Amino acid sequence: MKKEIKKVTTNVLLKMKQKGEKISMLTAYDYTTAKILDHAGIDVLLVGDSASNVMAGHETTLPITLDQMIYHASSVVRAVNRALIVVDLPFGSYQGNSKEALNSAIRIMKESGAHAVKLEGGKEIKESVERILSAGIPVMGHLGLTPQSIYKFGTYEVRAREKAEAERILSDSELLEKIGCFAIVLEKIPAKLATQVAKNISIPVIGIGAGSGVDGQVLVLHDMLGFNHEFNPRFLRRYLNLYDDIKGAVQKYIKDVKSQDFPNAKEQY
Repeated sequence: MKKEIKKVTTNVLLKMKQKGEKISMLTAYDYTTAKILDHAGIDVLLVGDSASNVMAGHETTLPITLDQMIYHASSVVRAVNRALIVVDLPFGSYQGNSKEALNSAIRIMKESGAHAVKLEGGKEIKESVERILSAGIPVMGHLGLTPQSIYKFGTYEVRAREKAEAERILSDSELLEKIGCFAIVLEKIPAKLATQVAKNISIPVIGIGAGSGVDGQVLVLHDMLGFNHEFNPRFLRRYLNLYDDIKGAVQKYIKDVKSQDFPNAKEQY
């Protein structure tokens, strides 16, 4: 008899926080990789707008479009049986226009089959979050370093070292919980502040460069598997060095083709 797969839902994540069980989250952008991550037992898959960087080679997350996010999300959804799938609303699809935000979120849910959306920002996007939630679409918040606002910040440095910004993150996290977000990502803020936020609110807080005192962790898959050499922030732990492994395998293949070692007698019909 086939074992029933217990799906991860927003409610499951809440219970994990209440029990003190940490939440694991990684990015995914394609079918094949998402299938592996789901089989490995990941709790949450984020179809991140970081696809703009790691899949398309852009310098920032800003260029990726809603159609492209839906394409990536659809690919991930087809692979997954267990994990909760969250999709980033891309830059320009929700800021300053709550009606457009709702339409963007509805398109993602209808056309990709994902389970939730993620938006960057606090009180400035309150109306957009409320409108999306009013349609029954789960929303994950994102505070701290918000890459879609990179040109406003002018730097990818740690956020909220100053008291005023730290207080704003505390108040924004409370606001996002109050209006109905099911979880919040905190990116690149001091660990002490992130711990305070996680203790302060009852919804799960997932960190990236936010220390160990939060309810879970997220990393960009291509960073943690070592697909690239260039990105080396303090918060990143590389679990593999795929850049060298893949390069080495390709060089061996080239050598075998050139020397006529591949295909051998067993590898042909």
